[in-house]
Amino acid sequence: MTSPSEEAARSDRPDDRPTSQDAEATDRALAPTELGEVMGEIARTIQQEHGDVDKTLYAITRAARDSIPGADSVSVSFVTGRKVHSRAATDDLPQTIDDLQSRLDQGPCLDALREERTVRVDDYADDDRWPQFTREAARAGAGSSMSFQLFVDGDNMGALNVYSGQPNAFDEDGETVGLVFASHASIALSSARQEENLRRAIDHRDLIGQAKGILMERHRLTAAQAFQVLVQASSATNRKLFDIAEELTSTGTMPGQ
Repeated sequence: MTSPSEEAARSDRPDDRPTSQDAEATDRALAPTELGEVMGEIARTIQQEHGDVDKTLYAITRAARDSIPGADSVSVSFVTGRKVHSRAATDDLPQTIDDLQSRLDQGPCLDALREERTVRVDDYADDDRWPQFTREAARAGAGSSMSFQLFVDGDNMGALNVYSGQPNAFDEDGETVGLVFASHASIALSSARQEENLRRAIDHRDLIGQAKGILMERHRLTAAQAFQVLVQASSATNRKLFDIAEELTSTGTMPGQ
């Protein structure tokens, strides 16, 4: 048995059970670990798709939809000049929104690329930055969104777009997670694009080499002479050298012959 004094002392001590504030603090403490695990899984997924831009984009958008709090739909927008192309969209909404931005030449994705790195729309029904765009986007089913710049390469630009059908779906924490994710995705996408360009260059070189071999054997030319024949055919037909080589290797004849 405990004495009255011991009972009083016990009652003066704080309750050992965690309070709701303690639980919230624990959740916040776990968030970076959970985010790190998510990003690690994303990195492994994207690594499996390296060198294939389309597969990398789909890996990015699917993972972003599942990872960013409040996200319903995700896409990557590629912009050349004023034309917006939606790629790897998780459903139809991003394509509709990108078509609107392309037609009206206004919207959060374009602003993220041209002026700011991140643009958030809390409520499409109550945002006056792009009046015509937001009205039509709201009618299409957009409630709120975030757009993150992925890359700017001359006239070619890319952005990660995250949409919700509900207004005010994204807060500061969601934007922070989205920005971390966009930075990670930007690196993965850049690597995939570089590898794809390298593979394409190697394929072009191999095909041109095959075309040169055909001309060398057929007309008893040197390698330099065969290459000059391809260059002259390219100039005369106003076609790319690779296209000339591809036609020769696939049909056995030079264009114009």
